Amino acid sequence: MKIRYDSESDILFVSIREESPVDAVEEPGGVIISYGEDKQPVSVEFLNASLRHLVKAGEVSVTLAA
Repeated sequence: MKIRYDSESDILFVSIREESPVDAVEEPGGVIISYGEDKQPVSVEFLNASLRHLVKAGEVSVTLAA
């Protein structure tokens, strides 16, 4: 899993699998889910991430738990 934040476009991108998407669906509220050929999610994008309080200006903190 890879997580990236683009401060210029204010998008938080979560890559779930190393696969190119073949389809994407924009959910209400500015969440885009991309799907692979097997119809399983490969990534999730959160638009306007700072306005949603997913990130703070100048810092990104991520906690992953197994």
